[in-house]
Amino acid sequence: MEAEKSNGARSLVVFDGKQISTYDEVTRAYAQAAQPGGVDETLVYFVRDLGMRLPLAVFFLSRAASELDHRVVSVEYVEKTGILGAPARHLVGRTDTVNFQMWIADGDQPLLQHLVLTYPNAPGQPQFRAQFISWNLAPEAADSLFTFTPPANGSKIPFAAALPRYGQATPATKGAKP
Repeated sequence: MEAEKSNGARSLVVFDGKQISTYDEVTRAYAQAAQPGGVDETLVYFVRDLGMRLPLAVFFLSRAASELDHRVVSVEYVEKTGILGAPARHLVGRTDTVNFQMWIADGDQPLLQHLVLTYPNAPGQPQFRAQFISWNLAPEAADSLFTFTPPANGSKIPFAAALPRYGQATPATKGAKP
C-alpha cells in the first residue's frame, strides 16, 4: 500500500508472505518484521502488535464484511451526487472510534470512489482520506510487486513495539544484578 500525506510525504507498506516492511520516504527509514502468516494475520499483527497505523486495514481483511457489520454503529444516506465527476451515493456513518463518509459509484458497479475517516476521540480529530480510482477487478500481479528492496541510502530501524520500554527487563538484563 502506498500512501501520501497532505504535505506530500509518501510511505509504503509491503507484505511478501514472509515479512512485512514499511518505508518512510522523507526520513528514508524502513522497518521489517517476520510474519509468516496470511494477510489477515499480518494486518492484525501490524496494527495491534506493532502499534502501526493502517487506516484501511479492515477493508483488506478476508472477513471485511463481517468486521464492518460488527463495528458500524450507524449509517445514513445523505444524497446522490456528482461532486466527484460521476454519479455517486454519499453515505455517512460511525463506529465507536471512527466517523466515516463514503461515496459509492451509482450504477452497475457500485464501487467505492472516495472515503473520509475522522477520529473524533484523537487529539485534533485527524482525518484520513482515500480516493479509489482505476478499479481492476481481475488483477494479474507479479510476485515482484510485493518485494521490498530497501533503497541504498535507507536506514533500517526497529519497529517501536520491538524496542524495550524504559524500566522493562530485556533478555540481556534479565536476572542481572545492579
